[in-house]
Amino acid sequence: MADPRSTETEPGVTPARSEREIRELVRSLIVEYSPSSDAAELPLDDAHLVDDLEYHSLALIELSFTLEDEFDLKPIDEAAAQQIMTVRDIEKYVVREVCGNRNPEKHPHRG
Repeated sequence: MADPRSTETEPGVTPARSEREIRELVRSLIVEYSPSSDAAELPLDDAHLVDDLEYHSLALIELSFTLEDEFDLKPIDEAAAQQIMTVRDIEKYVVREVCGNRNPEKHPHRG
């Protein structure tokens, strides 16, 4: 029987991430998959995926699949996808899907 005080997780079990960790990983993936060579230097809070980060349809699909795999998300429905325009929109969506009913952390000052 595993020691309940152990900080190790069982194989195949992903430890719970904080909202801050989720947001940081989402931003990292957005920059990594962005077609823009300047993505890492841009202020990301309100960066527009298409206009600022140069995402095109194929890159958006690739990012979507990556986020689904990384966070074990269900495929995003078309209505929700049409509402996602900025980095902040993606962060909110992923946090909401991952955290579910948990009370997400409040971060008045990000960046």
